[in-house]
This record gives sequence, C-alpha cells and structure tokens, in this order.
Amino acid sequence: MATYKLLAWFEQRRKSKTLSLAQRQIMNSIETVTELERAITAFSEGRKEDARKSIERLFLDEVEIDELRRSVFVELTKGSLPQKYREDLKDLVKHLDVMADHVKDSARSIKILLDADAKVPKEILDSLFRTSRTLVECATALRETIETLGVDPYRVRELAAKVESIEGHIDDEYLKTKSLFIKHADNVNAAILMVLRDLSEFMEQTADVCADTADHLRILAAGEERP
Repeated sequence: MATYKLLAWFEQRRKSKTLSLAQRQIMNSIETVTELERAITAFSEGRKEDARKSIERLFLDEVEIDELRRSVFVELTKGSLPQKYREDLKDLVKHLDVMADHVKDSARSIKILLDADAKVPKEILDSLFRTSRTLVECATALRETIETLGVDPYRVRELAAKVESIEGHIDDEYLKTKSLFIKHADNVNAAILMVLRDLSEFMEQTADVCADTADHLRILAAGEERP
C-alpha cells in the first residue's frame, strides 16, 4: 500500500510528529476491520481458537488506537499545524476512533458467543460473514479515499461515493440478517439471538461511520477543487 500518500493533504501544509501519530492511528483503525473479518470467518467455520486469537489481536490494536488518539490530541494542542487543519485532522481521527470502537464491540459479541459455545444456524453465520467481508471492502475504499486526499480531489469524490454505495449493500444485508433472527427464533436461545443482534448492529454502525468519514473527506476535498 502506498502509505506515503496517506494524509498527503495535511503533509503538504507541514510535516510534524502529529501527522506521524495520526497516520498510525488511522491505519490501525482501518486494519481492525480486517481482523474482525478474520474472527468472524474463523467463528463461522468452527475454528474457535483462531477466532479467539483474532479477537485478542483486535483488542490489543484497539488499546493502541486509543493511546494514539490521546497522543494526537495532545500534539494538536501544541499548535504545530494551522488552526483550520488541526480541527480537520482532529475530526478525522475522531471518526476513525469511533469506527474502531464499533469494531471492538463487534468482537466482544463474538467472544460472548464463543464463551457460551453458542450454536448459530449456518444461514445466520453466512449472512454475518458476508457482512464482514463487505465491511472490509468498505474500509478499504475509505483507506483509498484518505490516501487520495490532497492528491486528486475529484477522485476523492468518486471514492467517497463508492464507500457510500458499499455501505448501502451492508444496510441491505443487515435487514436480511434481522429477518433471519425471526425465522430461526424457535430454534435459537433468545439470549444468543440478542448477542447476534448486537453483533449485526455493531457491524452496521461501523459501516455507517465509514460513510460518515467519507462525507467528511468529500467536504475537505471540495476546498481543493479548482474550477
């Protein structure tokens, strides 16, 4: 991945320790989505230990993400960037931090299911798997949008639209998953269904934050476009 492009929009203004920390925080936040997909894949295939290992890695990553966010905010108070860009960068970091929180909550739901040795119908597992895979596509498109910021504002607009389109597919799958909860209500423990519902909602919220972040990037890029 061309990491040198990440945050190019900000780097054009001024290089600083703040940007280095922010880049790590943003990259780690996006990578948690891939780790979540690994955990759900392993869980759906009955590879419980692999699922637990992915969840453990995700939890460790999330701790680092929180620490990086705090460090970024501390550095931003030192004023190494102009005020406008400090606020823009702070908003971007906040968006990605919220996304990582939803991913962590999703992983917690999987851990509960693992600890309970829950029996989940294959139809529901397949739907959750499809959502996790599409979520990776959404996060990947968001990463590309961030990389393009400051390089090609018109491409940012295209990629942001792609993120929103993928988020729409996740919304559709989310509704299908919820209908499956009703379909299998007589065969699945009510408590397990509640955890599965939480898992699907946390993943849907992750996609929502991806789309919101893409909107934010589109606004930043609009100021860079030339008539």
